[in-house]
Amino acid sequence: MDKITETAVLAGGCFWGMQDLFRKQPGVIDTCVGYIGGSTGSANYDQVKMGTTGHAEALEIVFDPGITNFQRILNFFFQIHDPTTLNRQGNDRGTQYRSAIFYQNQAQHDIAVATIERVNRSGKWPGPVVTTLETGVFYAAEAAHQDYLERYPHGYTCNFIRPEWKMD
Repeated sequence: MDKITETAVLAGGCFWGMQDLFRKQPGVIDTCVGYIGGSTGSANYDQVKMGTTGHAEALEIVFDPGITNFQRILNFFFQIHDPTTLNRQGNDRGTQYRSAIFYQNQAQHDIAVATIERVNRSGKWPGPVVTTLETGVFYAAEAAHQDYLERYPHGYTCNFIRPEWKMD
């Protein structure tokens, strides 16, 4: 019998750091960095880094819904990046580094809307959430970008866990 899984796709700055943090979360089975949300039929790093295709660097997360759920995935997402900075995370600037939730179905959309409202009401973040809700086709990034921080543990990341932004 095949294991039932769900998928989340999130953008929150450089995809290397997001992948490194999410892969360690309970219930996460697999992660893949890539590109989503653009106007071209495919994407690669050289195109996306220029900020002209409309794609965002993103992380595809496959998770076991028996262990975690989309709400917990989003709670962690909002803890590891700044959802209040438009098209920017740390030193990364441009629409390719935007904060976005690429929902896979209506249930994910509804959970995302409620989560953004809850984050805004909490007053924990430095300003209003600018995270967008989008759909799109996910394109896996080149092999050189997959598991980057496992291969280069001191490599660049703009993502880190902010305990003060933890949502219950």
